[in-house]
Amino acid sequence: MRKKTFAAAALLAAATLTLSACGSSDDSGSPVSVVSEEAGSDKPATVLDQPFEKPDLVLTDTQGKKYDLRAETKGRPTLIYFGYTHCPDVCPLTMNNIAVAKKQLPKAEQDKLSVVFVTTDPGRDTPAELGKWLKGIDSRFVGLTGDFATIQAGARTLGISIEPTQKNKNGKLVSVHGTQVVAFSPKTDTGYLLYGEDATVDDYTKDLPKIIKGEKP
Repeated sequence: MRKKTFAAAALLAAATLTLSACGSSDDSGSPVSVVSEEAGSDKPATVLDQPFEKPDLVLTDTQGKKYDLRAETKGRPTLIYFGYTHCPDVCPLTMNNIAVAKKQLPKAEQDKLSVVFVTTDPGRDTPAELGKWLKGIDSRFVGLTGDFATIQAGARTLGISIEPTQKNKNGKLVSVHGTQVVAFSPKTDTGYLLYGEDATVDDYTKDLPKIIKGEKP
């Protein structure tokens, strides 16, 4: 579904991540983000040379209440993912992988971790719909919805591109979006790790204890 291409850039390789239409076999050539990693690295997480600032997003949570992302997650290890509940493949797989890995943590560390799912399809993902979907994965996960333009702008600050929901050639509504998970350090509140959709349960299980402490995996 998605392709990762590498090109030499100075002494480092640049990873260009492309958009993914969940449930669609069509690839878009639009770049989502360009980051650097060690050439030949097979690690699931890319350590960013220039960490992202946490998006200045104020959206609506699954209880219908205002949720200020920066304020609510300040000083907390945080994973942020942009996707939608009607996605048949990548989105539920990614969130379930994180949920399973989170359960391997000691209870105290589970309580520290914030996992935030921001919808790319706010027209269908109401607070109630988000809440119902996330309850089947992990009821402690935060689901956010709101104005599409606001969500799109917030995602763009993380190098993640999303497009308005539209019908594909089969008449099915799909949301085209980047499928990265960004991990934010509790020490700096910046996004310093980037995971692609190929990250597994084992990858997250291995890395979460370090993310909790703001360390590099």
